[in-house]
Amino acid sequence: MDLDMQTLRSPLALLPGILLSAGVAALALAGAWAERAWLGEVWVEGLVLAILLGAAFSALARRHPAFGAGIDFCARTVLEVAIVLLGASISVAALGEAGLGLVGGIVGVVCVSLAAGYAIGRALGLSPRLATLVACGNSICGNSAIAAAAPVIHAESRDVAASLSFTAFLSILAVLLLPVLYALFGMSAVQSGVFAGLTVYAVPQVLAAAAPAGAVGIQVGTLVKLVRVLMLGPVIFLLGLVYGRRSGSHPSFAQMVPWFILGFLAMMGLRSLDAIPAAVLPAMDHAAGLLTIVAMAALGLTVDIRAVMKSGSRVVAAALLSLGFLGAVSYALIRLLGLV
Repeated sequence: MDLDMQTLRSPLALLPGILLSAGVAALALAGAWAERAWLGEVWVEGLVLAILLGAAFSALARRHPAFGAGIDFCARTVLEVAIVLLGASISVAALGEAGLGLVGGIVGVVCVSLAAGYAIGRALGLSPRLATLVACGNSICGNSAIAAAAPVIHAESRDVAASLSFTAFLSILAVLLLPVLYALFGMSAVQSGVFAGLTVYAVPQVLAAAAPAGAVGIQVGTLVKLVRVLMLGPVIFLLGLVYGRRSGSHPSFAQMVPWFILGFLAMMGLRSLDAIPAAVLPAMDHAAGLLTIVAMAALGLTVDIRAVMKSGSRVVAAALLSLGFLGAVSYALIRLLGLV
């Protein structure tokens, strides 16, 4: 997992941030319960409420350094565990039902989005390496893609910081806007899941963005997103060929294929083989849901609007335009494939 040895030796250092993240998550769950009790249905999902409350707390109060380690633990490791557990809710048969057409379409969308994102960045005056980082972040999986691509293309630290600064902000923006787009374009649960999986940066945010479409939307969105994430390996390999390989620049296996994706696939395989007792599945699904809400609260707590503003208007513009292009191409794919 993404924890250093010092943190492992000092688990108490994680406690303040974990408690804060759990507290924000509890408030979000209480808010969702209040919506259902007073309004008859949940208008803003608990996952989204957790992000909003976390971002509000982060914006209104300066986070004490003591909270940092625990918040980072929840925003990364806890959500990775949740993703692994989620694999138990999906079988290989479900992946087969997606069809080769959709898988090929996802690969095509990633390739087109990478090229367009790079072109947009260069047109706005970004350096080739910064434009590459922004394109990778938008097209594949946000921070993970940027972190994996940076050493391969020999990106400077300021370019990495600039490209990373917008991902958390735009992830939350996408999570908030996508349910509106579902309603505006009359998307079904399957269409909503595909659109979320194609446009949202990270797997956990896909869960939040697809939640309004229900369980079907979440499952479809996760499958689509996994195909996108698996594109990271080939893309990093090709970037290495384009930029040339220098000593120490080889991406690690963990960068190309994160451990939690392997865990997700392993769980999916066990589910397909009926190796997981049916009585255990509801508990695993419930645990994955709770852990995801805690992770979303932590994600909100990490948002720093000032860092986004400092990244520069051209970087923000490139990211927004690239994301808009990705959304348009994704919607076109849904129509082209005739998904219902």
